[in-house]
Amino acid sequence: MTNPLLADWDTPFRIAPFDRISDADFAPAFEEALAAHLAEIEAIADNPDPASFANTIEAMEGAGEGLDKVLSVFFSVAGADSNDARQALQREFSPKLAAHSSAIYANAALFARITDLWERRDDLGLSEEEARVLYLTHRGFVRAGAALTGAEADRMKEVKSRLAVLGTQFTQNLLKDEAAWFMPLAEADLEGLPGFVVDAARSAGEALEQPGPVVTLSRSLIVPFLQFSPRRDLRERAFRAWAARGENGGETDNRGIAAETLELREERARLLGYEDFAQFKLETEMAGTPGRVRELLMQVWEPARAQALKDAAEMEEMLREDGINDALQPWDWRYYAEKRRKALHDLDEAELKPYLQLERMIEAAFTCSSRLFGLEFKPLDVPLYHPDCRAWEVSRNGKHLAVFIGDYFARASKRSGAWCSAMRSQAKRPKLETPIVVNVCNFSKPSKGKPALLSYDDARTLFHEFGHALHQILSDVEFGSVSGTSVARDFVELPSQLYEHWLEVPSVLEEFATHAETGAPMPRALLDKVLAAATFDMGFQTVEYVASALVDLEFHSGPAPADPMRKQAEVLERIGMPQAITMRHATPHFAHVFSGDGYSSGYYSYMWSEVMDADAFAAFEEAGSAFDPETAKKLEKFILSKGGSREAEELYTSFRGRMPGVEALLKGRGLAA
Repeated sequence: MTNPLLADWDTPFRIAPFDRISDADFAPAFEEALAAHLAEIEAIADNPDPASFANTIEAMEGAGEGLDKVLSVFFSVAGADSNDARQALQREFSPKLAAHSSAIYANAALFARITDLWERRDDLGLSEEEARVLYLTHRGFVRAGAALTGAEADRMKEVKSRLAVLGTQFTQNLLKDEAAWFMPLAEADLEGLPGFVVDAARSAGEALEQPGPVVTLSRSLIVPFLQFSPRRDLRERAFRAWAARGENGGETDNRGIAAETLELREERARLLGYEDFAQFKLETEMAGTPGRVRELLMQVWEPARAQALKDAAEMEEMLREDGINDALQPWDWRYYAEKRRKALHDLDEAELKPYLQLERMIEAAFTCSSRLFGLEFKPLDVPLYHPDCRAWEVSRNGKHLAVFIGDYFARASKRSGAWCSAMRSQAKRPKLETPIVVNVCNFSKPSKGKPALLSYDDARTLFHEFGHALHQILSDVEFGSVSGTSVARDFVELPSQLYEHWLEVPSVLEEFATHAETGAPMPRALLDKVLAAATFDMGFQTVEYVASALVDLEFHSGPAPADPMRKQAEVLERIGMPQAITMRHATPHFAHVFSGDGYSSGYYSYMWSEVMDADAFAAFEEAGSAFDPETAKKLEKFILSKGGSREAEELYTSFRGRMPGVEALLKGRGLAA
């Protein structure tokens, strides 16, 4: 029988037939698709006809369709619904994929054709997008080491293969640590916890087949526990476990992996003639240099640190009032911040949460996109990779645009965090493709029969990831390599962070923030308190983020540190890290940086994009409405539909007329002087 991964999919919109795919299908499909892609590449390289854009670049764009199908399915389930078999396959596939990539980039005949086209680019009569794709293809080959020869070329293959193995191992170690730990709660331990936290803890206990409620390392459970539990001993125990992910010793310890990864990245950069990995990595980003990144981060760090220290002093006084003669600790911050928020803004998370139902927040995200871009969403009844997943067809004016899949609940088989991926990217050439986009989150799953309730941070995450999805859904380019989120890393967060602003539009909350039991809309007084508290505790949030971004940057600037943990400590001491705040992602669980090199030297990207998102939303405010149709049209025309078909700075300037400064960001975070 034909392997279902390699067959023509006769499903609606050619969604993968998950009900017909088993783990046993992946390895043989992978090997066959890998060989087929290599044969396609070799045919392009060995074409006796002179190189043309059509027979070389466009042919490369169309090659590997079978491999894309296999990998899109595999990595979707491996990240969101892992098991022992899939983890073993990841370990097997990673070095093979690295070797496959190296073989393509090392194909001298192929590189010669690309170089020939690059040198004749002005005489080829290329469209703007074709010229861009040629430029990116040539640059990608050079940066991958295609110009290296002999021992240096061989060593580059070894380095990239080893990095692929290390990235997979880092991710799997982290998943194992997160899945292995839980803290049982006795009935007395539930005292002081609001109902939604108790419900989430009971649901987590049921999922782990425990006799009672538990706290796990899922962010959507541990954070509210740290916010509300009056038991300082339990908060400390939970926080220490959360902070220790990846550094518990034994087989799952990630500290050695981090050190070797940094060493190999430095070697990779030096093989290509760069001073260090940060210089290599940032060359293709909007920031351009480590110096510009450091300047931005420090502009934000100083006011954020000052605010955090001021807040810490107030909370330490609250600690003493509770009879605790100790310094404020990291496991105290969220608890006393929640008390302080209630005192300052009369805002209680427990009062707010019943108004933030998952179903209504999904509806809100969809409706905002309908008002802005005319999108329509119709539920699809199709088999998906997990029962918790749901799918919708996205259309506009009766025309199919995309399939959107939402996978919202935490489970032990899912890696932590939230992300957006494309099982298929939009393209028009050499074949028309409509996107299949997936949002993955880790919200606490409610007990059976109860509605899923979100924290305000959860709701913001939902809007953030849907902003990424819109970048994919509204993509309208010729070639898949520049569609959707295929943009500079420090530009990719602009659409997602920008979309978060619509959650705070009063009319959106008035319509969709309805009480889970009564159905009543959020009272105006509560809505006003929510919006007034929007920048509350922003010193803490900014400090924990910027500290992580600075450590990431310093890891990759200059010689690789032999001991990353010591380097981390040195950086934090140098910048004056407040002792009651920890990095958002300490090195052993810094998956953004060590599970692959996507965000390596690039964790600053969220902040870089935030400079633009604050300014971009101001364009709607200046137009007089968050749903101003002309501004929305410009946003789609110049940013959301363009992918990476033009330089990011050019796209933003086309939308806004100029590049912004850091002032809008500081103002938006409540950190402006």
